[in-house]
Amino acid sequence: MQEPIKIMSKSHPDVVLKAIPGHFVTPNAHTNFFLDMTTLKSRQSEASQAARALSEQISATTVVDTIVCIDGCEIIGAFMAQELTKAGIYSMNSHKTIYIITPEFINSGQLLFRENVLPMIKGKNVLLLLASATTGMTVVRAVQALTYYGAVISGVSAVFSAVNTLLGMPIHSLFHIGDLPEYKAYNPEGCVLCREGKGIDAFANGYGYSKTD
Repeated sequence: MQEPIKIMSKSHPDVVLKAIPGHFVTPNAHTNFFLDMTTLKSRQSEASQAARALSEQISATTVVDTIVCIDGCEIIGAFMAQELTKAGIYSMNSHKTIYIITPEFINSGQLLFRENVLPMIKGKNVLLLLASATTGMTVVRAVQALTYYGAVISGVSAVFSAVNTLLGMPIHSLFHIGDLPEYKAYNPEGCVLCREGKGIDAFANGYGYSKTD
């Protein structure tokens, strides 16, 4: 793997995405970059800036009762709840506050919500928050699961997205494919990097990566 490339958000220069070149295996694809959002998701100053930027994109149009966080985005989600509340976003919850929850993953990516959190989903306006939407498969699975549990999907936000819309919904993101035009995601069976004989550098998901050597 090579040294990371730092990409600043055009609208919020304090928010920085690190892209590490290489050959990475993710749950849905092979990619030529790993998008390192470790500090964005865990450092208070960066997480709050990212949350503020994401909130500005939806605060005028979206009703949010619950934020469902995927890929370890709970800290950003909590700051988003604060920002949306300050912006006057109405929550339909009886306590007039926004819930922040995260699902379990079972059986090759299937989302599971336990009985104790179902009241935070059923009939609620749910914002789906992800670190990245590359192939879109995680978004599709999440929307299908949340719809099954009775949620109303009010929006989808991601730190990085390689797609503009999914299932007829816009994907709001801080960074998109135009910020990293070299980014490629390949079907595992047709991976160009594999055909070129480039070894796998690491296995990766929304939580991080593990080197193969």
